[in-house]
Amino acid sequence: MTTDNEHISPGSKLDLPFWLARVLCNKRNKKKHIADVEIPKQYKESYREILLADANVVDLHKLGPYYYTFGAQLLKFDPADASDIASSLVQTFQGRFRNIMDSSQNAYNEDNARLTAKLDEMEKDLFKAGQKGLNDFQDWETRRVEKLQTSTMVVNHKKRKRAALIE
Repeated sequence: MTTDNEHISPGSKLDLPFWLARVLCNKRNKKKHIADVEIPKQYKESYREILLADANVVDLHKLGPYYYTFGAQLLKFDPADASDIASSLVQTFQGRFRNIMDSSQNAYNEDNARLTAKLDEMEKDLFKAGQKGLNDFQDWETRRVEKLQTSTMVVNHKKRKRAALIE
């Protein structure tokens, strides 16, 4: 937007980074409240309805790689539908949790790129934790974990003779 005026006219809509919008939209201090924030489309009612219908088919990575984290941060703006956004985040996570854990437990030694492509970063971390648990269990089950060894202190400890104890 190029104008001769060096100031932004009132009522203009701008895309701002979160950190700047948070400072400009300080509702607690009326003197510092410079801007109003509009919630991104992926957190609006139409998307919440889609997620409520079947959250497992939605590509959360496409909606935002940090969908849950950013959604939780948006609640700090105290939007009118904050409780709906919060419950949508929780329901979406609950709906997808079982599928993520099932996939992580059933994908032993497989390429996980296809399975994790539609996951948010937090879900990817959860998937990795499930995979690590599965791999650790498989190692334990096949006895590939470290074997217990006798401590050097126990090996070097000389056994007392019964006769020495009686004297």
